[in-house]
Amino acid sequence: MESKSRGSFGGTLGFVLAAAGSAVGLGNIWRFPYLAARDGGGLFVLCYVILALTFGFTLLTTEIAIGRKTRQSQLTAYSRIDKRFGFIGIFASVVPAIILPYYCAIGGWVLKYTVDFLTGGGTAAAADGYFTGFITSNVSPIVYMLIFIAVCAFIIYSGVEKGIEKYSKVLMPVLFVFVVVIALFSLTLSSDDGSGNVRSGLDGLAFYLIPNLEGLTVHKLLSTLMDALGQLFYSISVAMGIMVTYGSYAKKETNLMKSINGIEIFDTIVAIIAGIMIVPAVFVFMGPEGMSAGPGLMFVSLPKVFQAMGAMGTIVGAIFFVMVLFAAITSAVSIYEAIASALIDKFHIERAGATALTGAWAVIVGLIVCFGYNIFYFEYTLPNGAVAQILDIMDYLSNNVMMPVVALLTCILIGWATGPSVVIDEIEEGDVEFGSRKGLYIVMVRFIAPVLLAILLLQGIGIL
Repeated sequence: MESKSRGSFGGTLGFVLAAAGSAVGLGNIWRFPYLAARDGGGLFVLCYVILALTFGFTLLTTEIAIGRKTRQSQLTAYSRIDKRFGFIGIFASVVPAIILPYYCAIGGWVLKYTVDFLTGGGTAAAADGYFTGFITSNVSPIVYMLIFIAVCAFIIYSGVEKGIEKYSKVLMPVLFVFVVVIALFSLTLSSDDGSGNVRSGLDGLAFYLIPNLEGLTVHKLLSTLMDALGQLFYSISVAMGIMVTYGSYAKKETNLMKSINGIEIFDTIVAIIAGIMIVPAVFVFMGPEGMSAGPGLMFVSLPKVFQAMGAMGTIVGAIFFVMVLFAAITSAVSIYEAIASALIDKFHIERAGATALTGAWAVIVGLIVCFGYNIFYFEYTLPNGAVAQILDIMDYLSNNVMMPVVALLTCILIGWATGPSVVIDEIEEGDVEFGSRKGLYIVMVRFIAPVLLAILLLQGIGIL
């Protein structure tokens, strides 16, 4: 009964696409471009790529190996590796429990904008105050969030192979095509800034990819490095139980090294292309100052960009938000599954029950998140100086505190308590070659990654 409830991926392709689907979410399409624009364009991209090939590879390899070795999700997997470190599983389970409700609320926002652009409402969405008016209303955000949760619940209820794997095989290739098409279109754009200067998409590409070293200081470089490091948590879905869970569904004959490389490459390429898709378009129509929109880039700035494109903007906007919706669904499903799978493994309940319980949690806490912009509205200054509402506080706790802690403890577990051989032996199962990065992995998991994570944590809680 337990095995039937857990399920497994049918093959390597399904595993890679499902894991990539988790990794390629709002973090890549929403967060990556505005961080790149804020942190000197190419400098951020360069830092990100280097970290993805070292730090990201280390955490991704560790969590997937732990999952497949134990055949358990995060709540019970860590105790199977070392009983003394079973508490990491609790921390790693708290993270998706915090993230899922507010991620579904944001997924509802994406669904709302998708419907707007598909029904010809893109012009209204570009109006000043539209986004604020929507999220502060009492009913509309809740309705869209509930629809989004229902879609995710259906996929989870369908199981690993017939749900997560099946839909990932469809959504991920379509999403990738959309990203590439819009990115290429973005490069063809041009606009007069009103003073006779023409800005082109290629100018925006240069702004995005060429490192801006003007005024660069050690503090600025460290800040950019830490931003890129924090982005990796979003991008590769580590330290939140997802990759441990997905690893537990990988069959023993799956070549984990090839799978990890595939996930790593796919995720990094999509993140960079997402920047090419967004940054040049915003640069053309809004100039460098348009990049200062921060997290509001997708819901405030981009609708204005689509409006500036004229009739073509309605079509491009519709394709864009459909693509973002696909990305949001695949990522939300992975977060949902991390919680549901933990319930199945720990309490041996059926998938239907785990799906319902997780969905109920998402709805109840999601309602609180939605009401955080109206009846529960307040402002709170976080330790890092940011002014926050309920959603922001949850995001801060999960991403700035809990995730670095989980990753740091995981590195201590594998790097020092058990030794890296636990992971290396699992990767090399079935005569698979770990490859030239074995030495890099050992150094990273024992020394470099823990130091970087400690700095990231101290920065996140406002000490540095």
